[in-house]
Amino acid sequence: MTDSTSAPPTDGQAPAPRAAGFPLTQTLIWVAVAGASAAVTYVALRALLRPSAPPAPDETADRIQALIDEANRLIKTLDEKKQT
Repeated sequence: MTDSTSAPPTDGQAPAPRAAGFPLTQTLIWVAVAGASAAVTYVALRALLRPSAPPAPDETADRIQALIDEANRLIKTLDEKKQT
């Protein structure tokens, strides 16, 4: 048994010549690879350069502001009662 993939043809025929001309299949593969690379790069850059979401409201700061507002209302009420 012989390896038919590496042995030259023994029936006296020359190997079939490669098709001459532009290698269309190889070009289409490279175009597909380049297109996929461009798409991945575009998505990555969009993700990296997207403005970040505003920070979530700080509950502590909101509570402190509410306490300050309440204290100001109480001071105003005491001042009004003092004047009467």
